[in-house]
Formats: sequence, C-alpha cells, structure tokens
Amino acid sequence: MAYEVEAPKYVRLAQTIQRRIEDGTYPPGTRVPSENQLVQAFGMSRPTVVRALELLKRDGWLESRQGYGTIVRGRPAVVEEKDRRGLEALARDESRSPGRLVDVGEEVVSARVASALGLPKNAKAVRRRFLVEEDGEAVELVSSYFPAGLVEGTDLAGDDALTVGLREHLEARKKVRFDHVTERVSARLPDVTEAELLGLPEGVPVLSVLVVACDASGQALQVSDVLLPADRQELEDTYRLN
Repeated sequence: MAYEVEAPKYVRLAQTIQRRIEDGTYPPGTRVPSENQLVQAFGMSRPTVVRALELLKRDGWLESRQGYGTIVRGRPAVVEEKDRRGLEALARDESRSPGRLVDVGEEVVSARVASALGLPKNAKAVRRRFLVEEDGEAVELVSSYFPAGLVEGTDLAGDDALTVGLREHLEARKKVRFDHVTERVSARLPDVTEAELLGLPEGVPVLSVLVVACDASGQALQVSDVLLPADRQELEDTYRLN
C-alpha cells in the first residue's frame, strides 16, 4: 500500500502564495505581505515564512528589490522548447528512444530530490532510470522520481518500457496537468553505479540537471535527475549588454 506524505509547511505555504499570484490576489508588480503579516495570516513561524519566500524567489515567482521589499513577478516565463533537458525527460518514449530502461523501484531519495518533490527527509519515491545511448555510447542517465501516491493507477512502477512520454502517461491516467518546469544545474562525482552505466573513468565528474516539473499550483509531479558526463559537455550563452 502506498501512502501520501504531506509536504513540509514551507512548501505548502509557497503553494498557497503561488495560487494567490495565479488568481490575481497578489498581482505582478505589487508587494507581497510582509513576513510579519504572513506569520499572522497563516499562523506559521517566521523561519517557515522566510523559507517559503526564498523558494518562490528561487523559482522566479518573486524578487527582492532594494527599497521596495519583495515584489511579485508572476508565473515564471515559459522558455523556448529547444535544447531543454526537461522537455526531453518528460516527452521521452522509452520504447522508441535509443537506450534502455535500467531499473524501476521504490527507494529513499536524496535530500535534493526530496526537497524538490516536497517530501520530508528520508522519504521514498518511485524511480525510473533510463540510459540514453547514441551510436552505442551512453550519453545520459535519467532518473525520474514520482511521489508514491501519484503512481497508483499508472504503469510507472512497472518494468516494461512506456510507449508514450512520462508526461502524457501521467496526464492521461491521473488527470493532472503539467504547467511549468524548473531546471537546476550542478556538478558532482558520480557514484559507482552511475559511473559504470555512463562508462566514466574514476574521477570524471558529471553535470546534474535537476528537472522539476510542476502543476499550476507549484506542486511537483515529477523530478528527473539528468546526468551528463562533464568531459563531453560545453555550455554556451550569448546575450546583449545594455
């Protein structure tokens, strides 16, 4: 039996503020209530309020302006679809994509993934791990995580490759709707299994692209950790100077 795990208080508060931004209670360009006002309005501690506001700033819903306080930005801008790891992870048809489904199972997730899913420390989630290959060479290792309660009634916990994308499967089976994606990039050393699957020699780091796919309220429906061999990647951006 799978159990629903309630998200931490700061995540629930952030989701409430997001909904108020969505419905126009807090319009873009206006100031959100002060920390004291939020503490009183929601009956939560100041550290909880501060953490919720920081989460919203990190994900692009709010921003701090010197002399003005915390300002509503609105829903984070939708980015172009090309070259987005998150879109690939959500849309990948496992049965037709070059590569293979490595394993599926329930496991205790890392603190980074638990935080993104709004789960407490040492919580479990269902993981599907897919190895992407090109010309017989491993190029990506994608671990997609789902809250146990969301998996019920789907094929996500099964060992067979899905014949549609993860997003399409979830939206059809659970009647949820994906709204936006946040991607966070960091670097780290792979563990033994990750290095073996990616064919990496000892000491070669990976780039980790944490893809957090949410509904309109900000609730994470899926988190994918996309690992890329760092020695085969190059990041480039071009922008104008004012």
